[in-house]
Amino acid sequence: MSELIKTALVTGGSRGIGRACAVRLARSGYQIYVTYVSKPGPALETCKIIEESGGTASSFALDIGDHQSIVDFFKEKIKDRVFLSVLVNNAGRTMDGLLVRMGHEQWDQVLRVNLSGSFFCLQQAAKIMMRQKTGRIINIASVTAQSGNPGQANYTSAKAGLIGLTKTAAIELAPRNITVNAVAPGFIETDMTAGLNQEVRDKYLSMIPLKRFGSAEDIAETVAFLTSPGASYITGQVLGVNGGMYM
Repeated sequence: MSELIKTALVTGGSRGIGRACAVRLARSGYQIYVTYVSKPGPALETCKIIEESGGTASSFALDIGDHQSIVDFFKEKIKDRVFLSVLVNNAGRTMDGLLVRMGHEQWDQVLRVNLSGSFFCLQQAAKIMMRQKTGRIINIASVTAQSGNPGQANYTSAKAGLIGLTKTAAIELAPRNITVNAVAPGFIETDMTAGLNQEVRDKYLSMIPLKRFGSAEDIAETVAFLTSPGASYITGQVLGVNGGMYM
């Protein structure tokens, strides 16, 4: 294993938090693998940013909502081909709606990507990291998993489940020197939040003691810390990066 390249896999690395994590981890010396669902352009842009800074990166199409695609990806692109040092479970989606009107597909698709997809990526990564006897897994959760959020019963349930998964996986994988932690962002300026109207933005801002919204880089720095030697004794934890925001 020692001759293989130390690699960090960031799912959903095309933009926002995923891109920021990929770029930051490249600065820590990892080869970066990023995944996207259907649009290669933004993922290739992430790779270009990394390569222009002297790093190495590759992008791959991967449907996190498809179990077999995940199994095939790890078998064909990861196992015995790289040293999988880090997995950042970042890929996700939203399909908002009030719970009494939420359809089966709205519920199922969000749970399938945000929770089931993260589980199966973690499962496949764990099998590889157990053979290596080392690894770092970081799940991107959300402050809403701990507080709830109107119109997001599916999303908050998935992210809350991700926190439970984090804690269980941390216990099971600790004997193999694999840490598993979650980062729970608050209100972060990304494409996902850019469409909110000013009234909603002002409401959230009033809840944040630091009186500013976070950046994707704020999350990326926390992820980088959790992969560093200084975090070797941290596992099963949820780090809130939210400016003090608790809804």
